[in-house]
Amino acid sequence: MEMGGIGIWQLVIVLLIVILVFGAKKLRNIGGDLGSAIKNFKQAVKQDEDDGEDEAKRVETKSEKIIDGEVTSKNNQKA
Repeated sequence: MEMGGIGIWQLVIVLLIVILVFGAKKLRNIGGDLGSAIKNFKQAVKQDEDDGEDEAKRVETKSEKIIDGEVTSKNNQKA
């Protein structure tokens, strides 16, 4: 017996039962769908990280273009 009390033969029997219930073709489709879902998730995470970096660069660029000044009304202007 291995860790957890599950041996190689138990895993083989479970695998055979799963193949009998679902069929090899359906398992292949499920595996492909799962793989594409993981791939899409990784792409979304990477895109989100890239968007965050772009946003940080835009904020830095905007802060460099700010000009401080004072505003006075026409009534307070010196003639």
